[in-house]
Amino acid sequence: MIVGVPKEIKNNEYRVALVPSGAEALVECGHSVVVEAGAGLGTGIEDSEYEAVGANIVPTDADVFAVADMVMKVKEPQPQEYGMLREGQIIFTYFHFAASEELTRAMVKTGSVCIAYETIQLPNGTLPLLTPMSEVAGRMAVQQGAKFLERPMEGRGILLAGVPGVPPANVLILGGGVVGANAAKIAAGFGANVYLLDVNLERLRYLDDVMPANVTTIYSNRLNIAQLLPTSDLVIGGVLRRGAKAPTLVTREMLKLMRKGAVVVDVAVDQGGCFETTHPTTHSQPTYIVEGVVHYCVANMPGAVAGTSTFALTNETLPYARTLANKGWKAALTDSTPLRLGLNVALGKVTLLDVAEQFGYEYTPADQLIA
Repeated sequence: MIVGVPKEIKNNEYRVALVPSGAEALVECGHSVVVEAGAGLGTGIEDSEYEAVGANIVPTDADVFAVADMVMKVKEPQPQEYGMLREGQIIFTYFHFAASEELTRAMVKTGSVCIAYETIQLPNGTLPLLTPMSEVAGRMAVQQGAKFLERPMEGRGILLAGVPGVPPANVLILGGGVVGANAAKIAAGFGANVYLLDVNLERLRYLDDVMPANVTTIYSNRLNIAQLLPTSDLVIGGVLRRGAKAPTLVTREMLKLMRKGAVVVDVAVDQGGCFETTHPTTHSQPTYIVEGVVHYCVANMPGAVAGTSTFALTNETLPYARTLANKGWKAALTDSTPLRLGLNVALGKVTLLDVAEQFGYEYTPADQLIA
């Protein structure tokens, strides 16, 4: 199989889908790897490092898409890439279809085989390809929230840690999954007062055991959120419904309860966001203000720390990519339930129920397409 790696073109996206060690592993399995020139530079990887392990460097993204049987990316195809995709071609990347009807319709039209990192699921319910980026995003959420609380950034001018004689900031975290747990750990390390909310009582019991004393776990419901918002300096949204749009936990009316200059960081923006006022932003223009509250809603947060994110991601993606390359997508999905759960769109059909229902498509189970 020919595996292609184009350069990412989303705003300020510096990650790359495959590092040289991954390319070497695929070449050793008898596959060809083509990499667009400069694809790894954002992560500090030179073209020569790919060539040294047997990969071929090609000048443009069009050269990659034209020959690749499987295209490995980090972010969803961008509009200028839609026309380069073809029927039956495997696209292995983060898609987050529920957040974009345009992307969904475009991928259906291409007839390509869209296997989404974020919906591959293990028997224990974990999402292995989402986990490393959720870890990064959760930690970054506190880092970015702290920065935008500064007065020059239009925040309240609050230091998360406080100082002797002045209390620390209050941080409210919605969702106790990977994002929330990592955000709570970092915010607590800063010395903030942290309130961590979730609807899973078993998860809250676990978090209550492992978190430091300045983290308080609270059951998540509309009333509890509304009671905490007036005193929250930073609110981090980290809820997830696998493959579906994130639930709206904070409405615009609820946002009015917050103090002017407070900050919200919506890590769930990739799945539509959990604040009613969320819309995607970019690293070059990361924030906007609604009801006096600073919103940070960058849709590819981990792309800013590509030196960490790329390697964390490809540690997880490579085994699945190798399976797809070795067996082809139908055999790979037949043999692997986790991979089969990653199939979202294929051959003009929508194979993820939530996305089919959201955008009015007939749902086609993955089993029917690979039978």
